[in-house]
Amino acid sequence: INYSAQKELKRGHVRQVMENIGGLSMEILPTIGTDQTFGYRSKLTPHWQRRDKKQPVGNIGFLKNGTRHSIVDVPTCPIGTDAINEALPEARRAVRQPITASEKKILKQKGGTILLRDVVEGVVTKHDSVVTERVGDASFQFKAGDFFQNNPYILPVLVEYVSEQIKADSVRYLIDAYCGVGLFAVSLGKRFEAVAGVEVSESAVLWARVNAEINQVKNAQFISGSAEAIFADVTFPREETAMVIDPPRKGCDQVFLNQLFAFAPKRLVYVSCDPATQARDLKILVEGGYHVERIQPFDLFPQTRHIETVATLERHS
Repeated sequence: INYSAQKELKRGHVRQVMENIGGLSMEILPTIGTDQTFGYRSKLTPHWQRRDKKQPVGNIGFLKNGTRHSIVDVPTCPIGTDAINEALPEARRAVRQPITASEKKILKQKGGTILLRDVVEGVVTKHDSVVTERVGDASFQFKAGDFFQNNPYILPVLVEYVSEQIKADSVRYLIDAYCGVGLFAVSLGKRFEAVAGVEVSESAVLWARVNAEINQVKNAQFISGSAEAIFADVTFPREETAMVIDPPRKGCDQVFLNQLFAFAPKRLVYVSCDPATQARDLKILVEGGYHVERIQPFDLFPQTRHIETVATLERHS
């Protein structure tokens, strides 16, 4: 189907889950899309499995829909960037025909995953390589195998939208929950008096600190908080504090939500890659004293069923 119809279908999906799961009967804003509807994905991870000794590696690609082990051969990926598709044949050949001592280990493996990440340094294939991604005016470093949003074409638009939604007249402080390597804390940091990024992964916090230094964001602190005391070291006044929430696909757990209610920031912007778990959490947030002002879908994943949604909430006085 054409791209306009894709965006409208995804908007309808968001509306449906917000009503059925979240109990929210409200207008969903039109999906913000991108001109780069193909060739946008900057990270590709094709899988492979060993078949027998004569042909150690069979298909190299992705799981067939509805199966757990059947791999469909994917020699080129239409949504992968041009650079990734140019590097893919050599990556496939290297798996099928080991040419170095280290690659010969493949013969002993039952299966694996190829990494291709298109970044400033080029297409990187080693998980531990330090790579750089630019988002707007900011630069971010992280390990190639770690999580970072993989659509660089629309990501700056999403970040700018979050920046617009998070700021209010009385808001002077920002908390970036689930901050990862600091995407929102670093990108938005200079617009606030002080910023705190909170993350349970200590390695991610280390990279967030590096990224704050790279981008000269001097008013940010990053805390590797335990799951049971996430905001224990944050001293911002709640009435002047906003929070960005960008959890994994499973959404927020109850332990996190309980601490959020105890801290009670004035304003929330909830970024989600799964509208269903977001709708579940929004229902809890509304019951806990927040009002959903607007829900904006972003199509970070054209030609797929996936959709990113950003919900803006304000705490009742």
